[in-house]
Amino acid sequence: MIDSLRRLYDAVCDHREMPPEWSRTAKLLHEGRPKMAKKIGEEAFEVALEVIRDNRQGVILESADLLYNLTVLWAEMGIQPDDIWAEMQRREDMLGIAEKLPKEKRREAVA
Repeated sequence: MIDSLRRLYDAVCDHREMPPEWSRTAKLLHEGRPKMAKKIGEEAFEVALEVIRDNRQGVILESADLLYNLTVLWAEMGIQPDDIWAEMQRREDMLGIAEKLPKEKRREAVA
């Protein structure tokens, strides 16, 4: 999975200089962070909706869309996939599982 996301990230970065009419990725990068944030929210909602519908295939499809949109945002913000994996590893080291951090631990990570 990590290799697939790395390839996607690299492909997204390759689309940065393309005209927006050439690809969905180039268009999204051109539209900027507010549009990216909107797309992430939409895709997360669509994942949740498919869960409620008990639609396994829908969850798979929408999850892939969510990961794609997150990857576009990461690329735009200069966040490498390795930055995300390092945070996941830090959480696993701290908690034994790479789950969401308790509020007090989140504050420590930001400080």
